[in-house]
Amino acid sequence: MARSILLKPRPLSPEARSRIMRAIRAKDTKPEITVRKYLFTEGYRYRLHSKSLPGKPDLVFLRRKKIILVHGCFWHQHADSTCPISGVPASNTTYWKPKMRRNLARDRENLRALQKLGFEVFVVWECELRANAEKACRKVKRFLGPARWAAR
Repeated sequence: MARSILLKPRPLSPEARSRIMRAIRAKDTKPEITVRKYLFTEGYRYRLHSKSLPGKPDLVFLRRKKIILVHGCFWHQHADSTCPISGVPASNTTYWKPKMRRNLARDRENLRALQKLGFEVFVVWECELRANAEKACRKVKRFLGPARWAAR
């Protein structure tokens, strides 16, 4: 009978970690594209990453005064205890903990600024999209209301 051996992952070298971190994108992420494709096929039209708004929100619906933010659970520190993606790395905590606190503070500041401008904001989390993209997208659709033009 074969015995499985659980191997502890080895820490990455600084060069390897740097290469991985450089590859992470701020826009056009897989979760964001999933939401965009769904909404477009449903007949919604939107602006992407509007530089004139605080935080350059992911999807902007100007006439509706609504915004969709597609948050990565790790970078935006999803507070849901069932989220398998969120968390702070165990190594180099002197760098990561302050970085994550700054991310959260910036998110709160941007949210307040958007609301002050009269926008309603809906956040879609990466783990929701991974678990059930269709269900998450239907929530977004309910938040937005009916599309102006019926989908084909």
